[in-house]
Amino acid sequence: MPISNSLNHTAVKLSIVSPVYLAENTLEELLRRIKQSVLTVTDSFEIILVDDGCPDNSWLEIERLASIHDEVLGIRLSRNFGQHYAITAGLDKAEGEWIVVMDCDLQDLPEEIPNLFRKAQEGFDVVQGRRISRKDGLLKKLSSKVFYRALSWLTGLEQDETIANFGIYHRKVIHAIIGMRESIRFFPSMVKWVGFKQTSIPVQHGANEERKSAYSFGKLARLGLDIILAYSDKPLRLTIKAGIIIAAIGFLFALYTLIKYLQGDIVVAGYASLIISIWVLTGVVLITLGMVGLYVGKTFESAKARPIYVVEKEVSKYKAKEENTNKIKF
Repeated sequence: MPISNSLNHTAVKLSIVSPVYLAENTLEELLRRIKQSVLTVTDSFEIILVDDGCPDNSWLEIERLASIHDEVLGIRLSRNFGQHYAITAGLDKAEGEWIVVMDCDLQDLPEEIPNLFRKAQEGFDVVQGRRISRKDGLLKKLSSKVFYRALSWLTGLEQDETIANFGIYHRKVIHAIIGMRESIRFFPSMVKWVGFKQTSIPVQHGANEERKSAYSFGKLARLGLDIILAYSDKPLRLTIKAGIIIAAIGFLFALYTLIKYLQGDIVVAGYASLIISIWVLTGVVLITLGMVGLYVGKTFESAKARPIYVVEKEVSKYKAKEENTNKIKF
């Protein structure tokens, strides 16, 4: 995609953070296109590639690229922590005044970075890319729409299925985000929570026919549950409302039964109604206890204060270092 209205070069340092998973075949092209685009904005930039415990040869490719390109910093996590934890690892290392977060699969087009930067210069602290004409399958687009709609309703935070991680963020925004060290990470929700002056612009969405999405339905459901537990107590409030409704229905049913009994229409209490009441109320109690248990479990997990991620290795030509010892970030 050609870039129109090239920006004048500035002294602003730009950091590009990209979590890497199953991307050994796309990294070289990703790096080439990032450099070509960013050089229209500034000569001062760094590219941080975070290997999220890839089972393929992505780390070997990152090492190779870091040995050639001065701007590349490679970080390898000790295992697969998840995309949003890998993003946090990259943000912790980013030194730029402006930080771009983008996926590694070339669906987030590097050619859009100057457009994001240009919009940010109008006085915005956050400019996110709003994907138009998504190059995804019908099932993925439908599941994404349902996921974000349900997430918006349950968390009380407006979520847009066309907006993901791709965007440019000022240093003060990233500083606020990395100060949030809770164990459940979801970058778009964290961006919304910290506030500042935010906007979005339409961006083209690249096709990716080689790489299958790392988010299966099960992983997406678990991610959604974690986000809901981290950002909302609405499920607990819903169980209270459900309990009140069921209690009201039970009271009306009991009143109806008493009236029928006084009228002589009931001689023997109904066995069916008794069994139904027991099963319904027991189910409601178990669901409520399970919901409370999930919140208690997440609270316990946070109380353990484990590191968000563990770095196994870093490689960078321009910093002239390669560390093979484990480094823990709190």
